[in-house]
Amino acid sequence: MFDSPLSASAYEVLAVAPDVDDESLRRAYRLRLRQTHPDTGGDAALFVQVQRAWELVGTPAARAAYDRGHGFGEATAPSFGPGGASAWRPPSAPADTRPRARSFGQPGGWRRERYLTLMREWVGRGVPLENPYDPALVRTAPRELRRLLADALAEEATARIVADLGMGYTVWHDVAADPRGGDAKLDQIVLGPSGLYAVLSEDFGGPVRIRRGELIGDAVAGAPVASLVAHARAVSRAARVKFSGAIIVLPDDDVPSPIEEIGRVRGLPVAVVSRSALATVLRRGVTGAREIGGNELFDVRTRLQQTVRFV
Repeated sequence: MFDSPLSASAYEVLAVAPDVDDESLRRAYRLRLRQTHPDTGGDAALFVQVQRAWELVGTPAARAAYDRGHGFGEATAPSFGPGGASAWRPPSAPADTRPRARSFGQPGGWRRERYLTLMREWVGRGVPLENPYDPALVRTAPRELRRLLADALAEEATARIVADLGMGYTVWHDVAADPRGGDAKLDQIVLGPSGLYAVLSEDFGGPVRIRRGELIGDAVAGAPVASLVAHARAVSRAARVKFSGAIIVLPDDDVPSPIEEIGRVRGLPVAVVSRSALATVLRRGVTGAREIGGNELFDVRTRLQQTVRFV
């Protein structure tokens, strides 16, 4: 709820300035409770947000931790091993020796680089940018910058989920989908026993709905489903592989149901899933998708390795 660069901060939900004193903060919380309480005609969802906001900033210790950085505020660039991009691994405890999915490319890398470039331009040339992920700075940035960071974080979250599926899976990140060299890309290509999937990892900053095979919502721009399918088809032609389906991954709070299969779009089965349901979908597959196994899985992996370009 508060861990996206596009979401309202705890202070915004409580309708106060970030530097408000503790007593004024407490009064604002009580007022917002009365205003949003369902028994007095308020909005139940907003009432829950108000309570959650108070949990985050209601005590001096919690408020200090929140102000130092929360969620995206603590975001740092992914770490890479000596092998470069192909050695990317999600953070894990030192004792965690579980086998991981094979990973190639840098999850969220293109959008992070773009975010940092535009953030420096927005702050101004010659002005030191000590922490480009500082919550106070990010909250004041233009929406297009916050959207870039939100989507980078969404791609990294998907990368962590896929990595935990184990060595039977392979994932390519930030795959170029424009043969002419443009910015069009697939956030992820995931290959496993359940099939070959084109994945779009998004954070629109608010709820979305599905209408006539496409995502709609106040913050949804363009046609995400159609774009994902078009990019998958471009990669399919270049690599001479056939995708089993396409998956759009969204934050749990922004989808009406954890798994929503919307049927075929230009012949490709498409599902919109919550982040917490992604592992389940990748293990079992999307309805109508063709499974891949044996020699074919090896052949598809080889074709992609020989063809994939990263943005």
